[in-house]
Amino acid sequence: MSQRVQIRFGQQVRQLRLAAEMTQEDLAHRCGLFRTYMSRIETGQANPTLTMIQAIADSLAVPIPALFDFAEAAKGTAGQTGSSPRPKRPAS
Repeated sequence: MSQRVQIRFGQQVRQLRLAAEMTQEDLAHRCGLFRTYMSRIETGQANPTLTMIQAIADSLAVPIPALFDFAEAAKGTAGQTGSSPRPKRPAS
């Protein structure tokens, strides 16, 4: 079986996490996970359970279907390669 759906799911989780201005560590903590496991989810290397999918959705304050809205993820990441840096905060 192809890991394509896992990769697309992970990309969507990452996009929603960044939109929520959370780090992987923030989201992992809210879900009760280790940051390394959250990284594996975002890179498509892990296959989260339904319980974990619910925890991710709750932690991101989105409905579960939003985690599977791959068409929106593709629009938001078109032309990007690799991981994008975290947005910089303006100098005080």
